Amino acid sequence: MIPPRTLILMSLFSLLFGFARAEALKVGDAAPAVSAVTDAGTTLNLAEVYKSNNYTLVWFYPKALTGGCTKQGCSLRDASAELKKHGVAVVGVSNDTVELQKKFKETNNFPFPLLADTDKKVVKAFGQSGVAFPSREAYLIDRNGKVVYHDEKQTDKQAEKVLAFLNNKKG
Repeated sequence: MIPPRTLILMSLFSLLFGFARAEALKVGDAAPAVSAVTDAGTTLNLAEVYKSNNYTLVWFYPKALTGGCTKQGCSLRDASAELKKHGVAVVGVSNDTVELQKKFKETNNFPFPLLADTDKKVVKAFGQSGVAFPSREAYLIDRNGKVVYHDEKQTDKQAEKVLAFLNNKKG
């Protein structure tokens, strides 16, 4: 028989390791082919989005309708015409509900879908822990499904950084 103290320690370790951050995606890695429900209540398959565009920018934010997340989304909204010139489709992801994502999109006039990743499937597939809120990150994925760019902790400079990468890539 296993002593109760040992069982408790084993349970704690498995809990801790279950929440450990998965291996984060890096440039050159294959992007996850995962689906989630959008702010419109439809299912969006990211693998299909990758194939249909030159690039797909998947941006993660902790919480809809908060200051930093709004700045991040608005920077992408304001640069949407320039991003489209590069063939970039934009998809936002947080673990907010469909209703909150819809309100976030409508309030800020975002021209791109927002995924309601309430089960944290997308967050985890991209290598985030999924314990609390998604980390503020963005991944640029080419039509072959490969990560070509990754950044972290951007807010109002999100679009500027992505466009700088794309413009340097052409040069």
